[in-house]
Amino acid sequence: MASIFERRKELASQMRAVSYQYDNHLVDELVEHYKNRLLRDTNLEALTQLSQGEMRLKIEQYVSQFMSEERVVISRHDKELLVTRILDESVGLGPLEPLINDPNITEILINGYNEVYAERNGKLEEVEISFRDDEHVRHIVDRIVAPLGRRIDESSPMVDARLPDGSRVNAVIPPISLNGTLVSIRKFRAEPFQIKDLLELNSISEDMAYFVECVVKAKMNILISGGTGSGKTTLLNVAANAIPPYERVITIEDSAELRLNRPNVVGMEARPANVEGKGEVSIRNLVRNALRMRPDRIIVGEVRSGEAFDMLQAMNTGHEGSITTVHANTPDDALRRVESMVIMAGMDLPSSIIREFIVGALDIIIQATRLTDGTRKIVSISEVQKNDDGTSRIIEIFKFKRVGMSENGDVIGYFIPTGNRPQCLERIRMFGITIQDSLFRSRQQEVNI
Repeated sequence: MASIFERRKELASQMRAVSYQYDNHLVDELVEHYKNRLLRDTNLEALTQLSQGEMRLKIEQYVSQFMSEERVVISRHDKELLVTRILDESVGLGPLEPLINDPNITEILINGYNEVYAERNGKLEEVEISFRDDEHVRHIVDRIVAPLGRRIDESSPMVDARLPDGSRVNAVIPPISLNGTLVSIRKFRAEPFQIKDLLELNSISEDMAYFVECVVKAKMNILISGGTGSGKTTLLNVAANAIPPYERVITIEDSAELRLNRPNVVGMEARPANVEGKGEVSIRNLVRNALRMRPDRIIVGEVRSGEAFDMLQAMNTGHEGSITTVHANTPDDALRRVESMVIMAGMDLPSSIIREFIVGALDIIIQATRLTDGTRKIVSISEVQKNDDGTSRIIEIFKFKRVGMSENGDVIGYFIPTGNRPQCLERIRMFGITIQDSLFRSRQQEVNI
């Protein structure tokens, strides 16, 4: 490093403070050099307490001071680039910063240090950024998980975490990963989605949106089903906004993602075991504890295991209006998934009894899907109907009817009521909510392909 600065000093002297454009290799070395000086000669912890603007100004002042001491002269453009790189590397997420700050990007996927993809408008595309090496990626991951009290190493090679803005992060390292460090970042909007946003995106119809709002207000238990990236969490956020503000809501998540724009809401987050294998707090523990916290509603971000039994038990014992999500491709699959989770909880009961237990707890199943063109839609809203003879069935109330695909690959279809009248109409009206039977009458709709 010394030889670089000696050469720069000599050039600066000869050319009388003429500015030079650095090549990428030298810029990288300058970034590393000044990062090390900041760590050594300044209080970096105090810097991180400043606002983004103040932090940038302070770092720029330090870098100017260092460059003056070393008699290094560069152009204003290069200096701005240098400061941005140092800021990103020191207190940000390095090469990921421009992707994190791009509002049009919804997902970032690192397939190794030299291959990064981003999702825009539901479609993946490779982006022109890369890391120096795998160690550089690991450094960024460590910076994300350390403030949350989590770790990633050979003994624990997978980790779930989140960024300060709520974006969800998953990372996997060797020996589990065969391609170096793998990172998936699911970004969240600065402003949480509202129902009007889903309507503008044509993810749901006005009739369906109104029905969802009605069943939430009527304290019906809702299961949101869908595959990875189908919009389950977004829909859960939107649906929860219909909960009256005077009700106490408790959210329980494996990694905090929900951002409910309402008063009287408290959240709890599961915690993995520490290095000694102790201190784990599971979602199941949190669901049980939530029952002692006087909840009006319990919202579990996602049920994956035995906590499904505790969630259903809460729904069956007076905590109506609770909402959760599950990974499944159809409403029928969703019920089967929940049934298998109850068995995982150690319930030694016949499957028929378990099914009755589930049916007694759940009222509405909402199915979300990411279509082939990248759009996300609510493709089905179904009711779990209980018959007088003790049997039950899943009846579809609304659905998205897909009819074709345009020349540019866009899915063509429309939302339509199936003509089935839901049993819950009387309950909805008992809560003083106006809802007409005509909302559910089957209607034909023509679509030009």
